[in-house]
Amino acid sequence: MAEHPAYPVGLRLTGRHVAVLGGGQVAQRRLPALIAAGADIHLISPEATPSVEAMADAKEITWHRRPYAEGDLAQAWYALIATSDPDANTRASAEAEANRVWCVRSDDADAATAWTPATGSSEGVTVAVLTTEARGRDPRHTAAIRDAVVEGLRDGTLVAPHHRTRATGVALVGGGPGDPDLITVRGRRLLAEADVVIADRLGPRDLLAELPPHVQVIDAAKIPYGRFMAQEAINNALIEHARQGKSVVRLKGGDPYVFGRGMEELQALAEAGIPCTVVPGISSSISVPGAAGIPVTHRGVAHEFTVVSGHVAPDDERSLVDWPSLAKLTGTLVVLMGVDKIGRIAETLVAHGKSPDTPVALVQEGTTAAQRRVDATLATVADTVAAQEVKPPAVIVIGAVVAVGPDGTV
Repeated sequence: MAEHPAYPVGLRLTGRHVAVLGGGQVAQRRLPALIAAGADIHLISPEATPSVEAMADAKEITWHRRPYAEGDLAQAWYALIATSDPDANTRASAEAEANRVWCVRSDDADAATAWTPATGSSEGVTVAVLTTEARGRDPRHTAAIRDAVVEGLRDGTLVAPHHRTRATGVALVGGGPGDPDLITVRGRRLLAEADVVIADRLGPRDLLAELPPHVQVIDAAKIPYGRFMAQEAINNALIEHARQGKSVVRLKGGDPYVFGRGMEELQALAEAGIPCTVVPGISSSISVPGAAGIPVTHRGVAHEFTVVSGHVAPDDERSLVDWPSLAKLTGTLVVLMGVDKIGRIAETLVAHGKSPDTPVALVQEGTTAAQRRVDATLATVADTVAAQEVKPPAVIVIGAVVAVGPDGTV
């Protein structure tokens, strides 16, 4: 007799009794989705992994610390059978069948009344992939198909057109430090759906080449000490295109709120009545040192790190940085936009107590193919920058962490 395929259906488990038998790795993987579904979860197991125990401690599940006993599935709508006892699994599966409870079984899928598909989600859409023939069932192949579909939806390579009116507005997207792979999943998806992209020079520019021809790309490059697009002009461009009913992405380097003037743009949009979404990005202040092998904190070396802007010198009346106080800190100091001011910054730190021998690293074009690291000390950094011709963008790291090596030496 020919095998019939499984009938796919989505279970609505909000507030409904779900029994999970076994507190091991299978439960640890499956419980988060059941919690997200709002199920009333009852875990029955004498033991549990630390992660599962943490879910019980957080009251996300109810843990009955004992083995399975007949009657445990009487009130259940759905059951996950995943104990290490084959006999208990068989008895529980029989109880589920007798009580017409849909159940999945980790040790013998063919003995269960339901199968768990490989699932993923993107923008409110859940993708579920299920192999329909037992002889061809390959969980890794099924998961690979799921991953390919979800990734395609997230990065825009698999485009499903919207048939209802799409919400317009502006998304302030943090693109990360430069490597296109370091933009967030949400940021990449919004970029793929954009009609207009207003991009900074420090954003992941390689992603712009992937945009369809109809997408309008506006260069908002703020080249240091050269041509720039005034902030007011950027704000006006965001408002103008959004009012035309277009989906607008403001693509920034790093994070929109870390020296990115993101709040200024959000305020301008709010004043104009334009809806705005903020998508955080990986800040260069942490990621670029990390890419160069520098931890901004390290046990026994630095218990704090401070990020400051160096676009104005310490003796400039416009500076809002308390440099004398920074000189007294024992942790890590990360300076952004400070390449041309590093000489005066170093002099100020030393003048207020920081050792001239304090290690300094400058990481230029961090996370990109052009990345390079230049090391110095506070005493030598000004001459080193000139001799090595270090140019912006570069992240400057000051502190003992610069000398921490992969072998544990400092």
